[in-house]
Amino acid sequence: MILEIADIQIPPGQQAEFDTAIQHGLDTVLSKAKGFRGYKVNKGVESPERYILMIYWETLENHTVDFRNGPLFLQWREIVGSYFAKPPVVEHFTLVGKSA
Repeated sequence: MILEIADIQIPPGQQAEFDTAIQHGLDTVLSKAKGFRGYKVNKGVESPERYILMIYWETLENHTVDFRNGPLFLQWREIVGSYFAKPPVVEHFTLVGKSA
């Protein structure tokens, strides 16, 4: 399993609209992607314009090839892309350990 972490910054004052948009995009578009296994999205307390989106993929290629090169990526970006104050910083991680 691969964990994608996207660090997203949006302009101030657009949190309510972005909250709705990102949830809609996750539920209607991203959840249909090959290898998609789930997500978590968190909003900053001290920096409410900052979001951390965590997406779980079966393989790295499910994100970097299947999703990014397919039609669902364009649909995703149509829903959330206009809210980005700058391009999200995206990195991928593998699990080392976890608690119960």
